[in-house]
Amino acid sequence: MGARGLFVTGTDTGIGKTVVSLALMGVLQRQGYRVLGMKPVASGSEPTWQGLRNQDAERLRSKGGVDVPYDWVNPYAFEPAIAPHLAAAQAGIPIEFGRILHAYQSLANQADWVVVEGVGGWRVPLGKDGGVKELAAALDLPVILVVGMRLGCINHALLTADSIMTYGCTLLGWIANAIDPAMARLEENIATLAQEMPMPLLGRLGFRELLSPDQMAEELMDFASLQSALSQ
Repeated sequence: MGARGLFVTGTDTGIGKTVVSLALMGVLQRQGYRVLGMKPVASGSEPTWQGLRNQDAERLRSKGGVDVPYDWVNPYAFEPAIAPHLAAAQAGIPIEFGRILHAYQSLANQADWVVVEGVGGWRVPLGKDGGVKELAAALDLPVILVVGMRLGCINHALLTADSIMTYGCTLLGWIANAIDPAMARLEENIATLAQEMPMPLLGRLGFRELLSPDQMAEELMDFASLQSALSQ
């Protein structure tokens, strides 16, 4: 049996996909699985003597249970923190799904689970092969949606969930990530989404700057709906 995988997407950029991906890796590791993380495309990378390196991709790589080459975790790294298709055009390096699929399979050969973090939101374009939604479909992975809890999140979450399911991808559920510690009516917003979203709430996380990925994994372990989703 090959490795299983998850595709983590979000309602927007900067809503905590990386920390949620790290937390999900922690949940699976606590269950005894060998887990690796992947960020196929990353904008906002730093030049090093080894080449461009993205901080989020490095965190995913460090959390993995097996030491793997950086290029497997992050096949496409771009320096400017701009939309990935624009960064790729600027660098003259087209984003090709074949390279990403090859890197994913290399990771899958070394693990029981691979947690793949998307870039930006669900409808972000990448290149001639398609955007984030087409990449998730090409990888044939079920999707977990990270909802950044802030003003406007209800509309963003419902539209994204609808797009995921309309495109034919499997939406396992959503995770509420409290990115705004001063958000008014947080509980009421979560309750509204729990009622309106087509798939279940898999977990909720406190303000991410106050919690480590291991603490977040502990929080997510308490949700039976997440354990059920991962066992499907």
